[in-house]
Amino acid sequence: MNISQTPVVASNANPVAPIARVFDNDRSSAAYRLRIALRLKRLDPRRDHVVIHGAAATHREPAYAGINPQRLVPAIELADGTVLTQTLAIIEYLDELVPAPPLLPTSAVARAAARSVALAVACDIHPFGTPRVGLYLGEAAGLSPDAVRDWTRHWIREGLDSLDRLLAIHRKGRYAIDDAPGIADIFLAPQALVAERQGFDLGQWPILAEVVASLRLLPAFSETVPA
Repeated sequence: MNISQTPVVASNANPVAPIARVFDNDRSSAAYRLRIALRLKRLDPRRDHVVIHGAAATHREPAYAGINPQRLVPAIELADGTVLTQTLAIIEYLDELVPAPPLLPTSAVARAAARSVALAVACDIHPFGTPRVGLYLGEAAGLSPDAVRDWTRHWIREGLDSLDRLLAIHRKGRYAIDDAPGIADIFLAPQALVAERQGFDLGQWPILAEVVASLRLLPAFSETVPA
């Protein structure tokens, strides 16, 4: 039986519902985070593809809006019909669903550090580079495609400068926080890939580049990369 279909009991003895399906997209860096986490947890639930680009986009249609009111990917639907959104929340749910391997460190300080790296990506870098923001800047602000790209690159650079400094403070092992890949790495690797696709050389952030190079040796990171 697939582990994603096996009932699991959390440490507080409250039932944790298994995953029925994942709403995914091959090009989304946020969905890439969830694919990494699922692979680390050895989970393989049903995958529903949501189109988020072009004329064939389905994420803004009423059917998907009824599943995820934000109309974003990824999202997961549990066996009891509950839908969870936002990758940080989903990944922490996975940690309760399948405790091993853990995606958060054991100490309170290290857990907070891991979350700070994840949140730096999710809140302070990723939103500036999403297609919907670029589209708005072009339509409402009248920016040219080149101006939108320069604007996006500015915030990616600012964010990765800060991330490299965070890693210098918190890193105690091979990966972002310690010697096990976890939630900080799950957010870091997709954002590094976005930066490279925007033309950045990760070598200008030596600590970040070293962590990402190590992560890319792991199948969970290398075999789930966006198209």
